[in-house]
Amino acid sequence: MDESVAPGGVSVVPAGKPVKLVLWDLDGTLWQGTILEGDTPVLTGGARELIEALDARGILQSIVSRNAPDDAAHWLRELRVAEYFLHPEIGWGAKSDSVARITKALNIGLDSALLIDDQPFEREEVMHAHPEVRAIDPGVLCRLREDPQLCPKFLTEESRQRRSLYRAEQARLESEQRYEGSKQEFLRTLELRLTIAQAAGGDLQRVEELVLRTNQLNTTGVTYSTEELERLRRSPQHRLLVVSLQDKFGDYGKIGLILLELAPSLWTLRLLLFSCRVMSRGIGAVVLNYLLSKAREARAQFHALYRETSRNRPMLITYRFAGFRPTYQQGDIAIFTHSLERIPDCPDYIQLTAHPWIDR
Repeated sequence: MDESVAPGGVSVVPAGKPVKLVLWDLDGTLWQGTILEGDTPVLTGGARELIEALDARGILQSIVSRNAPDDAAHWLRELRVAEYFLHPEIGWGAKSDSVARITKALNIGLDSALLIDDQPFEREEVMHAHPEVRAIDPGVLCRLREDPQLCPKFLTEESRQRRSLYRAEQARLESEQRYEGSKQEFLRTLELRLTIAQAAGGDLQRVEELVLRTNQLNTTGVTYSTEELERLRRSPQHRLLVVSLQDKFGDYGKIGLILLELAPSLWTLRLLLFSCRVMSRGIGAVVLNYLLSKAREARAQFHALYRETSRNRPMLITYRFAGFRPTYQQGDIAIFTHSLERIPDCPDYIQLTAHPWIDR
C-alpha cells in the first residue's frame, strides 16, 4: 500500500476529523500479558507494524495506562518501542485526566485523538469526560493500518520527521524552563533563522498538509487542495509564500503559509497561517511586519482578511497587535486595514531571510 494515499474501504474508526494522535493502553492492548501479575509481555500481533506505519505517516503516539510506571517503562524499552511514544502517562489516575494532559502537551485537539483500549469501562470513562475523543477495542488492530482515517492524503518529509520535531520542541521547552532571564533573552539564545520564499511545486503537498492540520493559527479557516494551490502559485495576481524556521535545536520545517493578492495599489492578505509549534516565538508579528514594509515600499494599501472560526482567535489578536483595524465586513469575512505608518523592525533575536518574490 502506498502510505501517501488514503485507501478506500470502510473505516473501523468512528467518523470525525483525521486522526493526529493515537493513545495506546498497555496490558491486553499494546501487549499481551499483565505485568503486575508477573507476566512477560509480548507485543500484540500487528502492533509493531502499526506503530511504525503511523510514525512514518506523522501520526503521533502516546501511552495511557493504569500501571506501575517503572515496570511499564522497562518493558517498553525491552520491546524496543519506547522511542515512539511522546508524553506517556502511566500511573493510577483517571485516564480522562491523562488524555487531557497529553493532548495539551502536544497541542492537539481532543477531536483528533484516538484511544485504543481493551477495557470498555476505560473507553467509556474517557469518552464521557471528553466526548470528542474516539475510542476503539484492540480487536480491530489488524485493520487499522489501512483505515482511511489513519492514512493522511500525503506523506511528506515533515510528516516523516514529526516525532523528532516534537522531541526537539520538548528540548526547547525544557531549556526555556531552566532559563532564568526574560523571554526575549531566551529567544535570543535560540539563534532563530526565519526564511520566506515563493512556494515551489515540490512544496505543495506539505503546504496542503499544513493547511489541513492548522486550525488555531489560520486567519480564515479556508482550506485548499493541491490543485487550487498550484493554480494560485502560477497566478500572476497572487503570491503563495512558505515560511520556514530553524534554531540551534534543529529544523522546524515549513511552518507557515502566506497567500497574497497583488493589485497595483492594493495588497490583500487572503490567508496567513502558522503551525502551532511556533506560537510562542512571535513569528506571526515578524512576518506581518515584513509584508507591511514591502507594501509600503510598493506604495500600496494593505488589507487582510479574517473569518472567525471556533479556534482561530489567536490570529485576530495577532492582527490587532500588529496595528490592523477593522474596516468593513463582507458576509462572514472581516476586512482589516493597516495605515503602514508605524511598522516595527524585525526583532534582533530573529535572522530573517526573504527570497525575491514581488517581481517574477
